[in-house]
Amino acid sequence: MQRLIDKDEIRDAIVRYAHGVDRGDWEMVRSGYHPDAYDAHGEYCGGVDGLLRWLDERFAGVDNSMHFLGQSLFEFAGPELALVETCFVSHRLRAPTSAEASDLAPDDAIVREGWGRYVDRFERRNGQWRVAHRTVVMEAMSSAIGRGGRRKTGPQRWSDRKGSDRVNELRVEIFGRG
Repeated sequence: MQRLIDKDEIRDAIVRYAHGVDRGDWEMVRSGYHPDAYDAHGEYCGGVDGLLRWLDERFAGVDNSMHFLGQSLFEFAGPELALVETCFVSHRLRAPTSAEASDLAPDDAIVREGWGRYVDRFERRNGQWRVAHRTVVMEAMSSAIGRGGRRKTGPQRWSDRKGSDRVNELRVEIFGRG
């Protein structure tokens, strides 16, 4: 039974990372890592504080972001240590840079997708499973022009990374906090 609880707590940390990146909630991202964790994220390799600064800069022009988490493989080395591999697909939509915009229509966007795996060393410390070391292993990446992909007015509800996303509004309604 304990292994099922451990797996659920580890999955929760992985989901907090993905959701935090998608919503631009860097403290939620932080909550999935131990304070002394190391992240090898391609262009960025280092500690959690640097990772959050790097993500904040990298996602500054992103209109929306969506991570899809796939299967996770759990290998426990004991009650406090696990190797966890999780497949992901990430999708980002951003406004074109001024250099890119000259060749695009006003409502076009840049679409960036990546497929890969989080290869994590999870450690339970003080009763909490968190990432101690993460390596992001990419399988494929692509960029494309999203014709007419920019936000438009209309009846549909658009994702928002600035805090007014529906999930944040509902969090305030239910819990009294954003």
